[in-house]
Amino acid sequence: MEWTLRPSAPADAAWIAELRAVVLRDDLTRLGRFDEVRVRQRFLDSFRAEATRVIVVDGADAGSIAVRSDDDVQWIEHFYLDPALQGRGIGGAVLERVLSDAAGQTFRLNVLQGSPALRLYLRAGFLLDSEDPVDMFLTRPAR
Repeated sequence: MEWTLRPSAPADAAWIAELRAVVLRDDLTRLGRFDEVRVRQRFLDSFRAEATRVIVVDGADAGSIAVRSDDDVQWIEHFYLDPALQGRGIGGAVLERVLSDAAGQTFRLNVLQGSPALRLYLRAGFLLDSEDPVDMFLTRPAR
């Protein structure tokens, strides 16, 4: 499978919000936190096209990843991939590209408790900083 990243545009917000709802549904339901409206609105409230890239697989929009600068830290946010494409190495390759594009930076992210995505982040060198009943906060120190 061929994949690329393209800049996001404001028009991408709606379909990415829908993808977020699909990707997070199982984990949020398991945690007792899924809400049909809130899962989309939280994304729409924080979406910044200039910080977001769209993951394109075989010519079709298939996911997103955002990187937000906060002081000396790069936050990875809104990293979603169509479930039909998960488990094929695309997410790992996208994450590695984003990490290598800002080599020497410290990265942070949060992942839902029990999410299978945790394995991806641990393989990429992220370490657990803290956690609460819903989220795990991870850091990848600057290299």
